[in-house]
Amino acid sequence: MTSEDVIHDFFVPAFRVKKDVLPGRYTSLWFQATRLGTFHLFCAQYCGAFHAGMLGSVIVVQPDEYERWLAGSVLGETMEAAGGRLFKENGCITCHLADGAGPAPSLLGVYGNTVHLTNGQTLIADDAYIRESILSPAAKIVNGYKPVMPSFQGQLTEEQILDLVAYIRSLGRSVDNEPEKQQEEGKK
Repeated sequence: MTSEDVIHDFFVPAFRVKKDVLPGRYTSLWFQATRLGTFHLFCAQYCGAFHAGMLGSVIVVQPDEYERWLAGSVLGETMEAAGGRLFKENGCITCHLADGAGPAPSLLGVYGNTVHLTNGQTLIADDAYIRESILSPAAKIVNGYKPVMPSFQGQLTEEQILDLVAYIRSLGRSVDNEPEKQQEEGKK
């Protein structure tokens, strides 16, 4: 979980679980649901004028139904596939060329590896770094590249950002993604 603005709180009274959701940081919460159904979730940290409207639901289903949802069969595509589609639709593929020859670094194999920044620092490309690079691309510039990427803040939903992160993560796993194939797709 992460927040785009202030501290929030993920609270599910039916399961007696509560966890802070912090800006710029990922937090997680694990619990085991003991009943099927739909349960209310709330923000339990006063977060501003629309705090009372921060409502949601936790939907507990049978394991086989969850597996179908997790596999992407509900929407017809996996997170990686949805991220790949968004990568093309938003023009990312035109700058992030597989061979690194574009105005932005190649993303093949970047996930989980060291990234060298223009300020001399290094970091590991993880979910938080990729998310920040999508929303605030000028925050950490990769060495050898100029800060030309536009911000996608307010243009993508959190679900779309997670799909893009999943896609970029998959590029790190699959060495069989031929750079030529990605470049050819970018030319279409």
